[in-house]
Amino acid sequence: MKRITISVLVILMSFTFFKSNAQVPGKFYLGARFMPTISDFKVSQSNGDLYKTQAVIGYGFGGLLGINLTDHVGLQGELLYSPLAQDYVDNMNVNRRITLNYVNIPLLLVLNTNSSSPVNLNFAVGPQFGILAGSSFDATGSAEGDTITAVFAAKPADIGIAYGAGLDFSIVPNFSIDIGYRGVIGLVDVSDQSKSITTDQYYLLDRSHLMTYAVYAGVKFKF
Repeated sequence: MKRITISVLVILMSFTFFKSNAQVPGKFYLGARFMPTISDFKVSQSNGDLYKTQAVIGYGFGGLLGINLTDHVGLQGELLYSPLAQDYVDNMNVNRRITLNYVNIPLLLVLNTNSSSPVNLNFAVGPQFGILAGSSFDATGSAEGDTITAVFAAKPADIGIAYGAGLDFSIVPNFSIDIGYRGVIGLVDVSDQSKSITTDQYYLLDRSHLMTYAVYAGVKFKF
């Protein structure tokens, strides 16, 4: 958490510095995005094998703040709410769903074909810091006869590499609509196995790295 706070402060200070030295209107922008997301992470069985899971669409959203250092290079920070889920059928034929809700903070380098053009193609890459805001483990059906209990636990934070590409369409000089793709490669194991369990229990998350794939649509306001 301390590292995430420091990173956010650094990027905000950078925006302030560049703004104080900016000469061209429209260098800075802020915006909002709607981001449907699917995720992929491992769910373990009691024998160590993996369940066959089915991705669930999570409807994420958030805001962004950026600066165009030139027409071709920029920096962008975002604050996103991302619900991630997986469905599976356990060995007792019970339908189950695991949900992980994250507040994600990507800090991105953005490469543009031309940010001043009416249509701009951009590519983004950078680290993403995630804070677990909540989780749930739901079941539909009866688990009668099941003598082994699943333990569901996740670490409070995640770190990954965010990447993607998008298109900006300028409607008026200071307002644009953007669409694109965003993926994230998880770098750390999010499973938390710090709790003590008995011989009739097992961890559902075991060496699980989050992988997410999203499309987005949003708006940007330049100033």
